Amino acid sequence: MRSTYVLFVAGRVARSLRELFWTHFLTAGIMAMTLSVFGGFLIIQDNVGRLVKGWGEELQVFVYLEDGVDAAAAESMRAAVAAYPEVRVASYVSKERAWDEFKKTLGSQSGILDGLNPKVLPASLDLELRFAHRSREAVLRLVRRLAALDGVQDVEYPETWLEKIRLLVIGIEWLKWVLGGFLFLVAFLIVGSTIKLAIVARQDEIEIMQLAGAADGLIKAPFVIEGMIQGVVGAALALGVLQASFALLTAELLAPFGALLAGEQLAFLGLPQCFFLVLMGWLLGTAGSLLSVKRFLE
Repeated sequence: MRSTYVLFVAGRVARSLRELFWTHFLTAGIMAMTLSVFGGFLIIQDNVGRLVKGWGEELQVFVYLEDGVDAAAAESMRAAVAAYPEVRVASYVSKERAWDEFKKTLGSQSGILDGLNPKVLPASLDLELRFAHRSREAVLRLVRRLAALDGVQDVEYPETWLEKIRLLVIGIEWLKWVLGGFLFLVAFLIVGSTIKLAIVARQDEIEIMQLAGAADGLIKAPFVIEGMIQGVVGAALALGVLQASFALLTAELLAPFGALLAGEQLAFLGLPQCFFLVLMGWLLGTAGSLLSVKRFLE
């Protein structure tokens, strides 16, 4: 008897998908757009968070020296600064080395520097801090101490913009849920409308089944399964769109900014996040169809 029910439900689902194919496909496409936007925010949030963490772990302080400081005095200053408890490594970067590294950073676009004085960049001490001294207060104390040294022109450290990027990550997370929630609501209503169309198309059949004493579960099952299929197909389409868009962006648009990634590689959604998107689509389709069928039967 149970196998008969399964065959009956499967037959009704197949019939609905065949007769209302484009309606179901359109609904799955709208769900795909919704999940693509949500997945896009997941990719951005994850990669920005990883970059911020990577940059934070490589936090450096740059001490720019005045033009009058010669190599011997700079080396003496480097040795003294290297003895600070906050400093793990202190390196002296001459004007020539700073110029060469800047040209390497620009890569194929380094030709724009032709004609400029190679000594336009200041010499500096590049300091890598110990992990225990990377708090905001510890870095500020060190910066004030370094700025007071003779021969120091300026001291820079990335704490300010790192903090702004952390706020950006938080903003992306909130926007993801707010905008995603709105889009999920829209998709939820569209799924419900699609299921209503399927119900109306088979209204006479449903009424006959009710008169024959068919259980509500048997009547609901095909519509709920159709909603599940729409959700899973929509999620699969969304992952395909996200993968193609991610490959295009990383290969074409983000290539000029590779030097800013600090050795980090942009990453697509991991397996748990892909599963989460599929689960979201499945739940969205299931909830929309259940609500529509319940209202009709009531």
